[in-house]
Amino acid sequence: MSLEAEFKSGGLERGNVRYFPVVPGKLEFALELRKLLLAAKPSVVAVELPGFLAASYQRALARLPQMSVILYHDEDAEDRATYVPVEPCDPFVEALRTAEEIGAQVIFLEPDSAERPHLPDTYPDTYATRRIGLDPYIEAYRVYPQLRTEEVSAHASAMAWKLQGANPESKVVAVVALNMLDPLLDAMETPQAPPVKRKKYEPELLNPHPDCLAEITIEYPYLQERYEFFRLGMGSLPFDDAVLDRPRVQLDLMREAGAKYTSSTGEKLAHWQRRMIARFTRNLAHISGDLVAGVYDLAVAARSVVDDNYGWEVWQMANRYLAQHEESDLDTVRLNASEIWINTKRLRIRRRLPRPKQRLKPAGLKQRKREKFEGEWAQQTTGEAICSYPPEDLVIEEYGRFVKQKAKAILSEERVRVEPFTTSILDGIDIRETIRNWHRHKIFVRTADRLAGEVGSVVVIFDEDSEDRYTYLTTWLGEHQNESDMAFYSTHPFDNIVGPGIGRAEYGGLLMTLPPRRLFDVWSDPDYEFAESKAERLLMAALDYSVERFVVYVAAKPPRSIFRSIAAHLDRKILYVPVGQLSPTKLKKLRVVHVLDSYARRAEAKEYIW
Repeated sequence: MSLEAEFKSGGLERGNVRYFPVVPGKLEFALELRKLLLAAKPSVVAVELPGFLAASYQRALARLPQMSVILYHDEDAEDRATYVPVEPCDPFVEALRTAEEIGAQVIFLEPDSAERPHLPDTYPDTYATRRIGLDPYIEAYRVYPQLRTEEVSAHASAMAWKLQGANPESKVVAVVALNMLDPLLDAMETPQAPPVKRKKYEPELLNPHPDCLAEITIEYPYLQERYEFFRLGMGSLPFDDAVLDRPRVQLDLMREAGAKYTSSTGEKLAHWQRRMIARFTRNLAHISGDLVAGVYDLAVAARSVVDDNYGWEVWQMANRYLAQHEESDLDTVRLNASEIWINTKRLRIRRRLPRPKQRLKPAGLKQRKREKFEGEWAQQTTGEAICSYPPEDLVIEEYGRFVKQKAKAILSEERVRVEPFTTSILDGIDIRETIRNWHRHKIFVRTADRLAGEVGSVVVIFDEDSEDRYTYLTTWLGEHQNESDMAFYSTHPFDNIVGPGIGRAEYGGLLMTLPPRRLFDVWSDPDYEFAESKAERLLMAALDYSVERFVVYVAAKPPRSIFRSIAAHLDRKILYVPVGQLSPTKLKKLRVVHVLDSYARRAEAKEYIW
């Protein structure tokens, strides 16, 4: 059925009036209302707004897409101010804009009094309308009518009087809040007397500062900006509004925030973090009784799963609204959520970015050395040889031993059996299982099959490098019996020179194997041409050079199943450890590697490496 036909035969049509109930401030209703008005082109559009704000709304509409805030004071309480944001996604604002566009007369239904009764503003998540449709959503809400008080009836009667005064031969669309629909329909059944004007207001129009929009608007500015761009293309039917699908918009927001996060911190989001954020926001939405998370939930999830820096970028991206400017012919004000809404929530975000000017510097601390002129250190790099920085070698070796113990512990835990106590306590009492089954009055004991064999090689994959970002491929040998041979791929160290002959890089993945001085150049070995990626080449070398039965493989996802067969053929076994089980803070520190162009650089490297 077309929108024009729906106007004529809709269930909310009474005579020449088509009632369109809306949830104030919500995108889905603004979009559907604009579709209806453009298709039906009524002669009159009636909106549930107070008449004394008509001039202020007219000025605010002229400023769109810049948002405005209407401010007025109660004459009985001058210290009490009311702020009304005028935002593009509000269905009432959309009704006024589209009415002006199609040349329809506008009627402000509310009386010249701000004493609108306080009704519950809790509605089902409006995203449901994109799945079940607008009419089922409205019908489901009307099944449970709101409490009808004398104030509600009086307010509905005042609006009905205004609506009854409209031209009876004109086609009218009445845009009212969903919680006032039924009282208004009942009031329209009988003639109404004109309401009594009791108060006078002098509204003022203000320009909200761009930094405060996300706090004062119902829909977050990033979504409103998307709607505003889409609205410009709605000149003809049919409409393709898939770009306004909330989950899709949120995904775009998180991606753009991730790009900002990478540029400001140098860190990239892992796919497991994105997956966890999706689960986190889904759970937060369900707790609130919604289908889709709000911007507050997005920022909380970003801060909790990644860090405060990413939470900040998500909030800033959600607050982006390019049309808003600080300079304006109106007074610019910074508002906060508590001035507009009640029952607000706070989110504390502490950014942790390098800010040298605000750090306290102990007396006598030497400044980090700088180049006298750009390119000075690059000129001092010979490129004749490379070597590592010993303090970093100690750290990476220690972490390699930790990963070996971690993998053995995981495998040992998988081989533990728990059973009820009979004649022997075996390897000890299992306290957890005993407490869990305390109602059965039984004691449970555990037995662990010992792991036969030790761990040889260790492979740690930070990034599988699907984008070929890590172009530096190196194999170097241990310098003594306690230092592993290592092969790794990283960013090119001498693209980021931090000292004379000292380059700083970021690991993409690495292999460590003992005993030392056995490792051939992994990256040129023809035996590993079967590998489809740098990570697989390191794993094949680890299986090949390991003198012990077990090889640890740390990565975001397990290796292909064929590597299990290769390992079995070599009498080896791969112990896979998900990278998410390891400390992200520790991994972040380990990813930094410095390459020196000669052994002589080691004596002065501490003055340049941080």
